[in-house]
Amino acid sequence: MSQASDGRRPVVRMVPAGLDPGAVIAQSLDDQWAGAELTRTMARQGSSFADVADPRGKEVRAEYIRALINTRQLVVNRVFFFNNPAVSRDLIAGGRARRAHQRLLADGALVPFLLREREPTDRPANVEVDETAFRAWQETVEELPATDRVTCVRLSWDDQENRQATDSALFNPFAARVQGLTAKDIPLLAAQVGVAEEDTARFAETIGEVVQFSNEHRVRDERVTRTQLYRAFVTASGEPVSGGRLAQDKPFAAEVKQLLDLIYNVNLADALGMYPLTPNGSLRRVALQEWRDLSGGSPAGTVTDAEQLMLFLRRQSFAAVQDRLTPGEVDALGLEDIWQLRQSESWHRYMGALSALTMDPRDFEERVGPLFQRYLELNREIIRLAESRRGGRARPRAWAPVIEVVVNVGGAVFTAVSGEESWSVVGSIGSAAVSSYGGSVQLVLRNRRSGRREQKFARELATVQLDSVREWQRLHTLVRALPGYRERRGAAPATSTSTVLDDIPEY
Repeated sequence: MSQASDGRRPVVRMVPAGLDPGAVIAQSLDDQWAGAELTRTMARQGSSFADVADPRGKEVRAEYIRALINTRQLVVNRVFFFNNPAVSRDLIAGGRARRAHQRLLADGALVPFLLREREPTDRPANVEVDETAFRAWQETVEELPATDRVTCVRLSWDDQENRQATDSALFNPFAARVQGLTAKDIPLLAAQVGVAEEDTARFAETIGEVVQFSNEHRVRDERVTRTQLYRAFVTASGEPVSGGRLAQDKPFAAEVKQLLDLIYNVNLADALGMYPLTPNGSLRRVALQEWRDLSGGSPAGTVTDAEQLMLFLRRQSFAAVQDRLTPGEVDALGLEDIWQLRQSESWHRYMGALSALTMDPRDFEERVGPLFQRYLELNREIIRLAESRRGGRARPRAWAPVIEVVVNVGGAVFTAVSGEESWSVVGSIGSAAVSSYGGSVQLVLRNRRSGRREQKFARELATVQLDSVREWQRLHTLVRALPGYRERRGAAPATSTSTVLDDIPEY
């Protein structure tokens, strides 16, 4: 980590290894993001982002606020600070909202990711920008108090090393993940992106065309970018990619978009060595079937036997919930509220409990209870803020908080929900990989009467890698023995960016 100013606003120059261990990238801040359900609606109706600006904007804002509540450090492609209205609105508004944004920047809670540029305020090349928002971004940085610094992260601050790193850590792995799609279990992949069973063969043909397109560019030693793939398989002909209008004459445009967006954001998170925060209702990383790429010994955080997995699926106990209200719309809170919340003792205790659990998920049964208790305390603080600063704008609603654990193994999904007055375990049993049973464990803390824009927490805790059919059968037998277990057949869907030099495109 170093500091440099070059005659301009001093910047703390950081590489990925210097980021907080719990740092995340929020997929919802990607300026191409839309939830799976909204994406399918847009494809069906031929809608653009402008046509769905209101519901999409509210969801993005809610995810942005949730990310700032549930993580210590949020890394954001710096283009999104001024090209994503859910973020830029605070900069444009000025006053307390802009000052809160400045505090989050100076505190390192918000960290701009720089692809090639050296300053956060440089004008992007080859990128259309919202001029009003871009100027507001420049003013926000330039008007920071003299003692404050903006922390920015790049793969390397040596320009030659950074150029090599963007190829080896970003562009090449992106192409490799795209080209690996036909090596996946296609029926399982189709089910997880929501393709009907009878359409699997046609979906497989489309995926084959996407892979072929990528291969043809790579054999010519050309970069493969999401924008190129969008133009060929997702975006309506003659429309700008930035407008978000999906083609109605390109088969499975919505499903291909979901996969490309997931690969894009997971790839960037991996390059920076951090966790990709997938929004509620979006395709999750488990759809990429990455357990197939595991080799050798079990990596840290990997569950390898049925008995270990059962620790996550048992009923969890916790103290009675005293508070019966939660803010119905966290996006009704302002950035100044979020800044104040992050200064509270309840938020710091919540972060401590979260760190303890994610550092060693094997102690799940001992550590999930304290995390849930801290989550309840944090909700109490949010309610207090909402009442004191926002009056009725946060629209409190009835709250029945639950611990939800989702275990994906191959084509099966087991969901266990523990609540004060409820307990259920449900299995969705679809096809499974013949030679490998892998997946993930996800923890969700939410309201049982969940609204789309409420405060909730979701995080992947561990990778699953069962090494035999016998181990899978053992897990299935143990889960079936749980009280009240219910099972249904069929796989459940896996849903729940800068100055550019020379030939380097925008990632």
